[in-house]
Amino acid sequence: MNGQPITEQTPAATATLRLGTRRSALAMAQSGMVAREVTRVTGRPVELVEITTYGDTSREALAQIGGTGVFVSALRDALLEGRIDFAVHSLKDLPTAEPEGLALAAVPEREDARDALVAAEGLTLDELVEKLAGAGRPARIGTGSPRRMAQLNAWATARGAALETVAIRGNVDTRIGFVTSGELDAVVLATAGLNRLGRSAEISQHLDPELMVPAPGQGALAIECTSADTDLTAALAALDHAPTRVAVVAERALLATLEAGCSAPVAALATWVRPNELRLEGVVGDPDGAALLKMSANGPIVLDETAEQHATALGRALAARLLDAGAATLMGERAR
Repeated sequence: MNGQPITEQTPAATATLRLGTRRSALAMAQSGMVAREVTRVTGRPVELVEITTYGDTSREALAQIGGTGVFVSALRDALLEGRIDFAVHSLKDLPTAEPEGLALAAVPEREDARDALVAAEGLTLDELVEKLAGAGRPARIGTGSPRRMAQLNAWATARGAALETVAIRGNVDTRIGFVTSGELDAVVLATAGLNRLGRSAEISQHLDPELMVPAPGQGALAIECTSADTDLTAALAALDHAPTRVAVVAERALLATLEAGCSAPVAALATWVRPNELRLEGVVGDPDGAALLKMSANGPIVLDETAEQHATALGRALAARLLDAGAATLMGERAR
């Protein structure tokens, strides 16, 4: 013994936390942001563990491979098998069913929920369509989302505009590359992703929700861990933003009631119009834009222990109205 005092430390209090993330540049950027915040609130270092999901390796269109969960399942498996301590997802990728053994520990404050147009020469949608109509051809706009296709095509139909939507896959670089190469005239991407990648300067136009309602949960992140790890669940809860969580609960309740997956042509956006009032807008359409259902509802919600219950009720009620108006037929096939 050297006579020095012995200071005991709990290993769990200082051990490195393993954060599971997809390998894409966007996922890594999002997970890096969360890792820094987790270190700030817990004092523990965080290591990123890269995990490849089925959605990353498949070249099929998301609508064909079922969309729901294709970017999530491998991360959840890693959690349940103890290979990682927590995972970060884009919330819009999460299936609406709650998985056994896992907890949604935190939903941080939402980024910009809007979609963005990245177009040749920095043109807006109106400018692009007008310019190419003068050249005698339609504007060719790429997206991998039936939701975006439905709303773009409905916008074009309502204005008698010449527009062609083109199904694409790939990361942000690949998608923007279709524009810079001249293969497409524009692509539509999530504003939040471009902002998180430091690429907001490439946005030609933010698409207002009046034109393009975003996907349920778009712009929000989900931090998930095992429900058995109550200490970590409690620590991660420090990153939760209650107004965001309640808003996305309403959006996801609408999606779940429609029995639609994240690749279905369904849009939803909940916004706080007053401190205690939530407005929910829902859209269902067919991808060719021939028909589009758009409805909204407001509900009083106080941010207390009843908030998520009331948000769920608001989402279910609006979905019921959409179904009564024929939403299931427009979606073509409700998720199994």
